[in-house]
Amino acid sequence: MAGNTVTRAQLSEAVYQEVGLSRNESAQLVESVLAEICDSLVQGESVKVSSFGSFSVRQKGGRIGRNPKTGEEVPIAPRRVLVFRPSHVLKEQVNRHLSGSAAGENSVD
Repeated sequence: MAGNTVTRAQLSEAVYQEVGLSRNESAQLVESVLAEICDSLVQGESVKVSSFGSFSVRQKGGRIGRNPKTGEEVPIAPRRVLVFRPSHVLKEQVNRHLSGSAAGENSVD
């Protein structure tokens, strides 16, 4: 499963399967959650999802960069960047899954 990307459609389908809402309601729920996360981040707020992690926006100052091809100095403007910090629970799940796969175990959590 490595290298695959989870899409909005897959998230909606998972909500449909697990919660039992209609497919349209599931899609609307996923879109609503993602929109709320985006709106909060745009306003500069942090978003914390219990047992998953936190998203925050960080301000980076301007600096002088260098084009690696030409060596030319290029100014890099100040900007806001999105930062994700996984929770300890998520880190443990990922590491447990990796260590289980390395040992040849098939663990389903």
